[in-house]
Parts: sequence; structure tokens; C-alpha cells
Amino acid sequence: MVVFVQTHPRDYDRMFGALADATRRDIVRRAIEGGEGVAELASHYPMSFAAVQKHVAILERAGLVTKERIGRRKVVRANVEGLRAARRLLDQYEELWRGRIDRMTALVTDRQETNP
Repeated sequence: MVVFVQTHPRDYDRMFGALADATRRDIVRRAIEGGEGVAELASHYPMSFAAVQKHVAILERAGLVTKERIGRRKVVRANVEGLRAARRLLDQYEELWRGRIDRMTALVTDRQETNP
């Protein structure tokens, strides 16, 4: 039986909505690899600094990254707990589907054995 983690659906909507954008997924990847300042992040994309700031803000509201002020820099780092929450939901869906596939396989096997 699959038991879903008690996280508000709006939290998941924010998380997966944020991850629906390729630039934001890349920012998360860079944040996981060690984090960069917002200015350094902006140098990787063909968009304005302000646009990158908006992407980071969306990821921050979704709980997937944090910003830490180090001197004059705002370093973007991955929020491990936010990423784990997204992973848990995906794991629960995988478990649900694997259970359904197992039941279908058992049904087909049963029918093949009773109707040779």
C-alpha cells in the first residue's frame, strides 16, 4: 500500500512547476554541484541578470534552492530537503505503478496457466 507524504499539494505544484523550465532545472543542477553567485549564474544563459534573478526566486519559493549572502555575493545553493520532498513523491508514484504492473502481470500469468 502506498502512503503519500503529507505535503500540501500547492507545495508540489510549486516544485514541479519550477522544474518544468529547462533554465531552472539547470540552475538547480549548478546549485547541487556547489552553488554559484547569481551574477555567475547569469553568465551561463542568454538572458538578462534580472531574468536569472526571477528564475532563482521561483526556485527559492518552491523550496528547491536557497540564497546565502557571502560578502557581496548571493550564492545559490540546493535545498536538499526540498529536493528530497520532490523525490519522495516521485518514488511514491513509481511504487504505485510498479504495484499495478505486478498485479497485471499476475493476472496475465494466471489466465495463461488456467487456459493453456
